[in-house]
Amino acid sequence: MLVNPDEPLDVQVERQARIIDALMRRANRQDDVRPSAFRAFQSAIELQEKMQAQGRDLARAVSELETVRGEQERMRKSLVAALSSMEGGFALFIDGKLELCNHLFLQLFPDISNKIDTGLSIGRFFARLVSSKFFRSADRNLATLPTTLEKRRDEGVITSVMIEMADDRWFQLSAQHTSGDNVVLLLTEITDFVRRNRSEKESLIDRQEDYLKAVFQTLTSGVCTFSSRGKVLMHNGQFRELLGLPASYVAQGEPVTALVEYLFANGLAVEGDAVNIEAIYRKLVTEGAFRQRVRLGPERVLELHMHEMPDSGYLVEVEDVTLEARATETLERRVMERTAELTRANEKLTEEYEKKARVEEALREAKDKAEKAVSSKTRFLAAASHDLLQPINAAKLLISTLLETSRGTDMHGMVERLEGSFRSTEQLLHLLLDISRLESAAPDTVSPLVVNLTSMMNSIHADQSLVAEQKNVSLKMVPCSVLVRSDPVYLLRSIQNLVVNAIQYTQPGGRVLVGCRRRKGRVVLEVWDTGIGIPKRDQQRVFEEFARADGEKLAAGVGLGLSVVERACRLLGHKLSVKSKPGVGSVFRIELETVADAQAVNEPLSLASNADDLLENQIVLLIENDDDVLFGTTKRLEQWGADVLACRSIDEALTCVEDMGMAPDIILADYTLDNGDTGVDAIAKVRKLTKVHVPAILITADRSPRVRAAGLTYDISVIYKPVKLNRLRPLMAWKIGQQGDAEARGDTKVAGDSAAGAFSVWPE
Repeated sequence: MLVNPDEPLDVQVERQARIIDALMRRANRQDDVRPSAFRAFQSAIELQEKMQAQGRDLARAVSELETVRGEQERMRKSLVAALSSMEGGFALFIDGKLELCNHLFLQLFPDISNKIDTGLSIGRFFARLVSSKFFRSADRNLATLPTTLEKRRDEGVITSVMIEMADDRWFQLSAQHTSGDNVVLLLTEITDFVRRNRSEKESLIDRQEDYLKAVFQTLTSGVCTFSSRGKVLMHNGQFRELLGLPASYVAQGEPVTALVEYLFANGLAVEGDAVNIEAIYRKLVTEGAFRQRVRLGPERVLELHMHEMPDSGYLVEVEDVTLEARATETLERRVMERTAELTRANEKLTEEYEKKARVEEALREAKDKAEKAVSSKTRFLAAASHDLLQPINAAKLLISTLLETSRGTDMHGMVERLEGSFRSTEQLLHLLLDISRLESAAPDTVSPLVVNLTSMMNSIHADQSLVAEQKNVSLKMVPCSVLVRSDPVYLLRSIQNLVVNAIQYTQPGGRVLVGCRRRKGRVVLEVWDTGIGIPKRDQQRVFEEFARADGEKLAAGVGLGLSVVERACRLLGHKLSVKSKPGVGSVFRIELETVADAQAVNEPLSLASNADDLLENQIVLLIENDDDVLFGTTKRLEQWGADVLACRSIDEALTCVEDMGMAPDIILADYTLDNGDTGVDAIAKVRKLTKVHVPAILITADRSPRVRAAGLTYDISVIYKPVKLNRLRPLMAWKIGQQGDAEARGDTKVAGDSAAGAFSVWPE
């Protein structure tokens, strides 16, 4: 490009002229006019025309620019004239530099007017204002105003400062960012407003002073104010009257020392330690307040309150408390008299308390002895249960055997009576042991499990049908196939006690009905009878130990059965209730929690309908360390057709099995053996020796959780002493039958044990 369009027009024109001139000279030197030379010449002509056109445009632009400059200058002069006619001061800063400033600024600060020039920075502008002798003060530091404006430039907020001038004139200086770095300053006079406000304030102070004086005069207490130098400022008439002061001592400007000296000279006495005016003032300065009760003469008591004032002066308030002091003295005297009376009464009460403490100590010792006796009784019954049940179990087995062998003889009736008496003794022993265990309230007394009510109700019906038949009472059970959560031993014992009571207290020809009613999430087991009924006053008392309702003469017993039911239901969380009407009958209810989709503790007794045949010629390994129990059990098993290997110890049992050369069909073992051995150990060693999972039953009087846990762990059924033969025989038959089915399938373990309840604990 020959010409740079960015260069000034005169430079472009000059350059184009030189180019044209060079082209013309070159064209004149040519001998002939060639096409290229002609084209160059033609281009130069066109370029010259363009340059002329641009020159004309440049002339017009320059003319227009001059016109604009003239307009701008006229506008500036008009703006300056307008700003000069404003009542307030005005200053404009563009890009941080002073651009305009009207004459008011110059008039207010004539000593620095020659220093306020265009181009002055805003910081230096404020610095020169402050340096003026006409500037008196401002409510803000003007030196920091530029920094404040810079911080708030984007907020569009107006920053105001109040300025006091030397001639008691007041102005408000307002500053605001407009755009970019442009700042506008406005100076507005507010002298009239400030003076009017000052006048109103002074008037208000005068009114407040008058009001304060009026309040001073109407106060019931005496008030006087003193300056920081101890001069009287103001007082009310009550102050002079209470202290009995002449008017000259409380005149304005009088020193406080003269007033105090006068008071001391006229009978002023300070209670407690003597205090002089210097000590009082030091305490006032230290704590800000002072209070002291004084006496003026023999009759009057005054109270002085001193408070420090904001100007380091202080206010003294005097109040007549003569009546209050007299009342206090009277009260103190009465308190002393009353204290003496209370001291004497306290001494008497102390003696009585010591006597009561001695009595309470004696009662506590008696209570401890009683609790120890009860605890000892409970522990004794719990510990002796095995020793008590062992002979009971042996006697029961022997009586059962004797009853079978005496059939058809003259002795059979006597043996039946003996068996009935022994059954009553056994039932009473069970009740006593149950109460002992339930009384202990140990955490493992009850063990809730999932129980099938059908099997339990059928078992009770089978046990009590003969008793009901002998008394000519109709006993009917309505089966209920529902699963509940309860302790199988104590639930069976509770239902059994209710059924036994219903049969005992129902006249011959009466009826007893056992059934269930389903409710949402629960089931209520009910025992109905048509017996003699219970009066309303006795319906709760019948659940106490040894309690029987009035008029109960039909049944024998000591009244422990319902107490066991109440204690067991309370521990298990079952709701127990009774409803009865004398002469009509009674209904006892036990409300239980139902369980869905769970495995219940089932009784396999109903599966062994052919128990007599299954025990015939079966080899039973019996391990029992009590000779009487061993003898009685052996005789009973032999009557059932079984071949019995009777052993007193584990070693003897293992020797018998080795001599026989084969595994027994079933093992019956007592849990507690000699030398610390257990029936569980015996069963495990026999199974290990024979390499056969021999069916086994533990027969024990130990009801502790460890026995139950051992039965579950080693696949052993547990049955408690004294043994109920009508339960033992079908249980043995069922387990032997299950073992036979397992062997036929080639299993080494009893099939279906966990499903059918072979590891369950069987109540006696």
